Amino acid sequence: AVALTPDGKKVISASSDNTLILWNLETGEDERTFKGHRHLVGAVALTPNGKKVISASSDNTLKLWNLETGEDERTFKGHRHRVTAVALTPDGKKVISASDDNTLKLWNLETGEDERTFKGHSHWVRAVALTPDGKKVISASSDYTLKLWNLETGKEIATFTGENPFFCCAVAADGVTIVAGDGSGRVHFLRLENVE
Repeated sequence: AVALTPDGKKVISASSDNTLILWNLETGEDERTFKGHRHLVGAVALTPNGKKVISASSDNTLKLWNLETGEDERTFKGHRHRVTAVALTPDGKKVISASDDNTLKLWNLETGEDERTFKGHSHWVRAVALTPDGKKVISASSDYTLKLWNLETGKEIATFTGENPFFCCAVAADGVTIVAGDGSGRVHFLRLENVE
């Protein structure tokens, strides 16, 4: 996984060697290596201000890093299996994680508190995306479903069932168009309707 800094000058990469690396796009140089995970790092996200980075690992944790110093500021523990994906709320104060323990979790970045667990999938959750307003969450799972959740309450709003496991999802800027990819290679375009 990779994420670009807001200024577009640097990129941070996640690796199976258990590290993150900050790269300078202009020079191609490795500026900093972030070490601390005990297993491969599969997802990464930057806070909107570009000062912190969140990583998700097969060691069942997430970590919050200071991009400037490389310091591991906080470790988020609570998932029982590999953490596969992360998404930040638009205000940059909370992060939602997806896991092979069939759940999503909402974390407070400041306190490290596990604020909410989203239960409803019957198999691995592979991807997570937030609507632009930060009020709803989309999750893609190996249980052949996409689920729409209310971020505030943790309640499931709707489910779409496909014919194959879902591996990725995204929400368009309009906040109502969902794009999801499944194991057969199909891309699904869905539209949210009558959802408050």
